[in-house]
Amino acid sequence: MNDLTFYNTLTRKKEKFMPISSPTVTMYSCGPTVYNYAHIGNLRTYVFMDELRRTLKFAGYTTKSVMNITDVGHLMSDGDDGEDKMQSAAKKQNKSPEEIAAVYSAAFFKDLERLRILTPEIVAKATDNIAEMIDFVQKLCDKGYGYETDDGIYFDISKFDGYGKLSRCNLDDALAGARVAVNTQKRHPADFAIWKKAEKNHIMQWVSPWGMGYPGWHIECSAMGKKYLGERFDIHTGGVDHIPIHHENEIAQSEALEGHPVVNTWMHGEFMLVDGGKMSKSLGNVYTVDDLISRGYSPLAFRYFCMNTHYRNKLNFTFDGLNSAQTAYDRLRAAISSNINADQASAEVKVKIEACCERIIAAVYDDLNFPLALGELWNMVKLPQCRDIYDAAEKLDCLFGLSLHEQPEKRDDDIPDDVKAIAEERYAARQRKDWATSDALRDKLDKLGYTVLDSKTGYEIKRR
Repeated sequence: MNDLTFYNTLTRKKEKFMPISSPTVTMYSCGPTVYNYAHIGNLRTYVFMDELRRTLKFAGYTTKSVMNITDVGHLMSDGDDGEDKMQSAAKKQNKSPEEIAAVYSAAFFKDLERLRILTPEIVAKATDNIAEMIDFVQKLCDKGYGYETDDGIYFDISKFDGYGKLSRCNLDDALAGARVAVNTQKRHPADFAIWKKAEKNHIMQWVSPWGMGYPGWHIECSAMGKKYLGERFDIHTGGVDHIPIHHENEIAQSEALEGHPVVNTWMHGEFMLVDGGKMSKSLGNVYTVDDLISRGYSPLAFRYFCMNTHYRNKLNFTFDGLNSAQTAYDRLRAAISSNINADQASAEVKVKIEACCERIIAAVYDDLNFPLALGELWNMVKLPQCRDIYDAAEKLDCLFGLSLHEQPEKRDDDIPDDVKAIAEERYAARQRKDWATSDALRDKLDKLGYTVLDSKTGYEIKRR
């Protein structure tokens, strides 16, 4: 097997990767809570997860990877506050939680397919594993880590000496920073629920030793990781937002039960910003893959956009940036395809192609440095045309997942009818010198990703 190096969030350093049982790599990835459509910030994390799995496979390993589907237990906050996200969505949309889960799970997997994100070998729904979660909670209680209150079973973090080692937050800091507990029966404000007792009107609940209830969000991943991957596994992935609460709590639960470290390497993808700020529904800057497609962008241009920034660096999304990524991606595939009918490389060019390939592989083996790898790929396609370039790109595409050897699809650059209607309305406002309405409609077009170039004879609409 080839040497790989990954950054371990737990140790805060890059480490040579040594699987527990080579050639199989065991990996758990936090999946979606299926109460809404995944936005591009969520999907950046799954692109990172896919980069990792593709690299492991390319290096000769067999992956046994698990991704959970959370369809119960994730409350509106990442702690123990608020309503279950699934129940809340079911009420708002007048559907059952099962219907909500089915709709948004299907949409999520459609997005993965469009982004060429390989589906993990095991996809585990939380609601299919309730018995394992109850058993996990019971064993924590038997070992003295879990205790019962009127509203659930809580994990006593003071009894776990390692609490805070992932986020580098010590127990005193955790307790000092915790919210004042609504439940005064909690021993410490920072103790977290591993099982919640359900009110009679709660839609999703199961029989348990503590009455009718449902699992806490954190216990789901611990229980399913143990079920499918065992007492120890190689890698656990997720977004950086999972570090201080969700993954910290996972470590506490799992290691308290097993009595030893469960995960060898923790890997986290950084946040995506939008126009330099936070993504927020109130700001109107939460975009889905469908939103990008409706504006004429290829999903794989978004994947290319993500891969130009290292997974451990923040990524700032702008439509100008996506425009550039679309142009570069189209040119890259066109350049590769132009070599399909060319002659074989000369001996000199062949050596240069092999050197580019070696540098590409070395880059991704060094903590998934895909930005550097893409730069080397560009260096390769700038060499004199030859069939060897096309063949090399085709082999490397199992790493990149960019359909590099396919002809760029013809994209429909027609302006959508609703955009044309807004532009026409704006033009009419300008004709009657209603500048306030004209400016407001220009802003509306801008938010949709279009600009209007005015002239003496009319106007022209252009996609940003």
